This record gives sequence, C-alpha cells and structure tokens, in this order.
Amino acid sequence: MNGISITDVSYQINDTAILSAVSFQSDAKRIAILGRNGSGKSTLSRLICGLDRPNQGEIRINDIDVYADRRAALNTVGMIFQNPDHQIIFPTVIEEMIFGLTQMGVDKPAADQRAMSYLAKFGKSDWRDRAISTLSQGQKKLLCLMAILAMEPKVIILDEPLAALDIPTQRQLTTILQSLPQTLLYITHDTAPIQNYDLAIWLEQGQVVETGSPYTVVPRFIDEMNRIEVL
Repeated sequence: MNGISITDVSYQINDTAILSAVSFQSDAKRIAILGRNGSGKSTLSRLICGLDRPNQGEIRINDIDVYADRRAALNTVGMIFQNPDHQIIFPTVIEEMIFGLTQMGVDKPAADQRAMSYLAKFGKSDWRDRAISTLSQGQKKLLCLMAILAMEPKVIILDEPLAALDIPTQRQLTTILQSLPQTLLYITHDTAPIQNYDLAIWLEQGQVVETGSPYTVVPRFIDEMNRIEVL
C-alpha cells in the first residue's frame, strides 16, 4: 500500500521490551506519534527509517521494506534526529549535503549541483564551505533538513524537531515544515505542534494506546499526563 504500514512490530534490547506489537497503517500526509519520554517514540522512528531492525513484525513505506532494501529506503524516507550532533558526521556543510546523495548513487558533480540548489532555495548559498562547528543548533537542524530534502524522500521523520531551539527559530522551522509536500511523521511529547495533523498515534510503554484525530487523542493524552502528575 502507499503510505506507512506497521504490522505487529516488537523490539527489545537484551530482555527489555521497548516496543510490543505496534501496528498502524495510514496514507495521511501529516502523522504524529505522541508520547511522554521513554514511551518508545524515538526507537519506533529509527525502525521506521530502517536504521534498526524489529525483532518481530514488518515495516513498509510505499510497499518498500525499509530495512531490507536500504538503497530504495534512502529516497523513500529520511529522518531529522532530535540532536543534530548525532546526525552530522562531516566538518563542512557541502560534505554533509552531498553524503546522502552519493550513498544513493548520485555522482559527485551532480550531487554537488543538487546540494547547491537546495542551499540556494533556503538562501544559504554562502554556507557551502562553512565549518559546521560554527553553526548554532538551529542552523544545524536546518542543515540536516536541507540535506534530507536534497535526497527527495517521500516521507520525513521528525524526532522532536523543535527541541532546544529558541522561539524565533522554532517559528521559522515550523513555517518551513508546514510548507513541505512530503509526508511528515512528527515524533513528539508536545501536543501544540500537532493540533492540525491528520492522525495522532498515542504511544505509552511501547504500545499503542489510541489512534485517531488529534482533536480526540490529544485531550485524552493531556488528561492522562495531568493524572500521572497528580499521582
């Protein structure tokens, strides 16, 4: 099927279950996975991106097994990590921009040209040879986003994309994300950015609690979080 299909996915580390029989299918353009810290959200995002393999179950995006077919997965799904320092591996902007493209089989001159077109699109052509160590956290997140967009994936996973950013940078990044044509899978504990999403999936202790419109799922999630705080 087109879209995201997750069937009975379980994942454990040693004898500790992180995810248990997680399932959902959707072709919605804006999907949120909502849960408090430690609920398994980030682990699920890595599985959906194909970075890790589930112990049980199957994950397909547009009918592609993202773990088994890594080449196809590269231009099917991309991921923005919560901490860009865990994602960036090269010292300069242009090296970081072209790495994913060359992994897809794009030759270096073509990769360079495509990377520069995306830098220009965001008004950052002057970043080409800039040392990444000179970028702020917000600028690093923008770099990660531009590098992923240059690969032209169908789905982009966003793991707490606004974390540790100041308010002006949050607003700028939110505006960019809202304009993207790709399917977005937004991983978050914060309900504010997902109010207008098509689908919300509430994850708790590695299991799906509820799936539905944010208008119904979010209030129940907030009520439960308030109840836990009172306890």
